[in-house]
Amino acid sequence: DVQLQASGGGLVQPGGSLRLSCVAPGFTLDDYAIGWFRQAPGKEREGVSRISLVDDSTWYVDSVKGRFTISSDNARRTVYLQMNSLKPEDTAVYYCAGVGPDWKPLGDYVFADFTSWGQGTLVTVSS
Repeated sequence: DVQLQASGGGLVQPGGSLRLSCVAPGFTLDDYAIGWFRQAPGKEREGVSRISLVDDSTWYVDSVKGRFTISSDNARRTVYLQMNSLKPEDTAVYYCAGVGPDWKPLGDYVFADFTSWGQGTLVTVSS
């Protein structure tokens, strides 16, 4: 089974930027859909962004549109989440997870479709 690993979290001031990375050591993800999720203290986990590594289509939750960008490297081994203009409400543990193979529109996936959950990485936005 593919095991995904998320990294890149940290402490950043409001308005700052971070780039998260999601890798699957030893695997290429070229037929996967990869999603980024987050869970803030006391809140349910929510989907943040998704990318299809089949056709490079992307999906974003409304609260991050225009601020976050999801992408992958050419080798299809790493998926990035570039987070700009960060807000305190973006504070959460961020996770990546995959669906392989990618088989439906990104917006139609539900949590149960995603497997290969990695450990999370903490993002704290605070002054």
